[in-house]
Amino acid sequence: MIKTKLKIIAGDTLGALNSAIVALPQALAFGVATGLGASAGIWGAIILCFVAGILGGKVPLISGITGPVTIVIASMMAALNANVSTIILVILIAAILQIILGMTSLPSIVKYVPYPVISGFMNGIGFIIIIMQLNPLIGCPIMSNTISSLNAFLHNFHSINSHALFIGLLTLLIVFSVPKRFNKIIPSQAIALIVCTIISIKMGLNVEKISQISIDFPQIVIPQIHLKELITYLHYSVILAIVLSSESLLTVLVADSLAKTKTFSKRMLISQGIGNIFCALTGSLPGSAATMRTVAAINTGSTTKLTTIINPIILLLLLFQFSGFVAEIPLAVLAGILIKIGYDIIDMKLLKVIKYAPKDDLYVLSLVFLLTVFYNLIVAVGAGITCAALLYAKRTADSAKLIHKQVYDTDIIKLEKLLDKDYKHKIRVVHIDGQFFFGSATQLISQFEDIWGTKYLILDYSSDNLLDISAIFALEDIIVRLQAQKIKILLVLKNDDVLKQLKDHNIISQIGEDKVFLNETDAIDFAKNCLKNKVKKKHFWQR
Repeated sequence: MIKTKLKIIAGDTLGALNSAIVALPQALAFGVATGLGASAGIWGAIILCFVAGILGGKVPLISGITGPVTIVIASMMAALNANVSTIILVILIAAILQIILGMTSLPSIVKYVPYPVISGFMNGIGFIIIIMQLNPLIGCPIMSNTISSLNAFLHNFHSINSHALFIGLLTLLIVFSVPKRFNKIIPSQAIALIVCTIISIKMGLNVEKISQISIDFPQIVIPQIHLKELITYLHYSVILAIVLSSESLLTVLVADSLAKTKTFSKRMLISQGIGNIFCALTGSLPGSAATMRTVAAINTGSTTKLTTIINPIILLLLLFQFSGFVAEIPLAVLAGILIKIGYDIIDMKLLKVIKYAPKDDLYVLSLVFLLTVFYNLIVAVGAGITCAALLYAKRTADSAKLIHKQVYDTDIIKLEKLLDKDYKHKIRVVHIDGQFFFGSATQLISQFEDIWGTKYLILDYSSDNLLDISAIFALEDIIVRLQAQKIKILLVLKNDDVLKQLKDHNIISQIGEDKVFLNETDAIDFAKNCLKNKVKKKHFWQR
């Protein structure tokens, strides 16, 4: 019992340390990018992680400002003429709206957002971050949006600060070249931050730096609230609340998948909202559950919310101990780090198989991407969901026709019942019935959480309908989870077009072509023979 508790504490501490190392450069960089400063970024990460962690669920969600939140606040800073008191009011209202959202059934809706919408949005955010960091990379001031950033970059290209460009390119070289196995020990962003700042100091480079960072505890700021201002700035708060909530809910999906947990989304949103109220009242930047930091914590061994208490303590120690060093960090170094973050946000998984994706998915993805980059984040998501729903309705309507279908084979039913009885669930058959699309993909994943004792799982997909990109990735996720549990997957596919589609997306290669069958009986016989051979080998070696 004591050993188990010590193991949990050790895992949580290591997870907190690793996530803090990831959080520090990101919080500093995002704070500078918003225009509110590095102090606002790091204090926001400390306050939100601590408050939301204590009030939230069991899963260790590491919170703080993220890429999408940065873009929203940077846009608001430009629109509101960098009026800090107004920004604080907007953040406060957004946090209250987040709590209200947590009291409704809206958090459960996020699971039905189509994958192309999420991918288009995240790709757009990634490109915005990269484009907005081009000017700081060459030693010029940051712009507030993509179009002005591109125009300024073309204009500033003739007046590059060579020192800033040198240290910025060196940062990019480090963050992109550090092998993944070293990244697990210490993140490349932290390596780049330390190495490039030391080089800048030693060489005396003429570059813009953070210069000032406050190590004093933030003072409580109570914004003046007037009805006219509430009405005027409410739409900004709504946008910010939606982005904060969506980012947190998506992170929860990833965290639950890794930690094999089930988070109560409503409680999580309410705790995030309360944490963001504290951020607003201290003039710090708001945030959400951050995917990259949460994954870093869980992969290092974190299992409880103790991590969310230790993480801000480590950030505090780093801030107080190395504030002088932090003030010397060049803005070009932060620009290089943010460009890598923007690149990591881009959905490379989808881009690799984009030529195989259905045209409808590509239309939705392109629409969301372009609207995100060049117009408005929330309009982009709303337009994407509407477009995806309309296209799905059209596909369903086009495929609707009267078909005479025979009753399911009673012999097969008897065979499956006998299989459960004789093999004690070592061989299981799962039928994927109906249209397998983005609406059903998430639901299907949750049904494969607990199948202990199974050695061979037969997935029978008898539909003639092709899978959309969400369903393909869901199927891939199911296969990865089951294979991680040492479960062999057998596929029963009756349609050649579905088989070709899964081959194009490398799903078949993951399980092996010899494990794909035309009918369920052949798959069951294959699994039985494999089990019998294993038993014979076991008896042979025991003799």
